[in-house]
Amino acid sequence: MKFKVPLLAAAVSAAAMMALPGVAKAQMRPLNDPVVAHPDPESLFTSDDPELHRNKQTALHIMRELLQCGQWDRAGEWLTDRYIQHNPLAASGLEAVQHYFLNVAKVQPTPTCDKLTNPIVAVAAEGDIVTVLIKRELPIPGGAEGETYTTTWFDAWRFVDGKADQHWDPATLPTVPPAGQR
Repeated sequence: MKFKVPLLAAAVSAAAMMALPGVAKAQMRPLNDPVVAHPDPESLFTSDDPELHRNKQTALHIMRELLQCGQWDRAGEWLTDRYIQHNPLAASGLEAVQHYFLNVAKVQPTPTCDKLTNPIVAVAAEGDIVTVLIKRELPIPGGAEGETYTTTWFDAWRFVDGKADQHWDPATLPTVPPAGQR
């Protein structure tokens, strides 16, 4: 019984805060420490274990040549033909991935791509899975022009015979406005 009053007070207080626009906006401020990229990201893609090393090196090529430099015509060097996507915005299959980046997104390749510049935070490998954590900088919702915060994105791959065969990331479908607001 003695916990009900503090819980009720907390609920009323939270409801009141959400009803006040200034308070709600203040709640949209990031509370986290900034995410910091590793100073030498390529050094994270190595391992003393030969299989983990091979998989990490393939992940490095995917990050550098494909995602950073847009050399999607080379994707077959690092992705299997069946390349299974778990990103709801992407179709599975090597051809589908190449079609998306080359023909839909119209990514223009960078001719030379000798150094990884993506802000990599960490790389973890276990068994046939490699996960890469990447720093993301996003605008603060409702914040001033140019005001940003940092968070973390990830890409994870399952490898078969040294090629990425399956991919995961935290992507979601875009939010659809309610029926009356379209």
